[in-house]
Amino acid sequence: MGLGVCTGAMSMCPFGAAPGTLSFLPTNMIMGSAGPMGTCMDTVPFLNIAPFGVCMSMANPTTASLTAAALGVLTPGPCIPTPGGTWIPTNPMVMAAAGPMLTSDSMLICSFGGVIKINVPGQFTVMI
Repeated sequence: MGLGVCTGAMSMCPFGAAPGTLSFLPTNMIMGSAGPMGTCMDTVPFLNIAPFGVCMSMANPTTASLTAAALGVLTPGPCIPTPGGTWIPTNPMVMAAAGPMLTSDSMLICSFGGVIKINVPGQFTVMI
């Protein structure tokens, strides 16, 4: 059981340099105390998931090419969130129209090897 995640939540990727902000459109018609709440289907890069600064994963083609050009010295490239699916729900029984609600315990796998986790859910009153 975790807190519901709404617009303004902060998330982090272990290969990123800075936290990113999550944002959700009110299309799910579920509002939390601080704004629209997210579902496990909200995985659109730049719309739902903001970049995490630079990416240090060698699976990221930009980082790999910049590192090769620097003769093997790790040179991070720009972060482009690339979800490898949907958020992994921790409470799949609480549903919205678009799927299970997103909770503060949910995780999202990035195609470049990172696991995006939620640091701050954006609100602290709605438990799911």
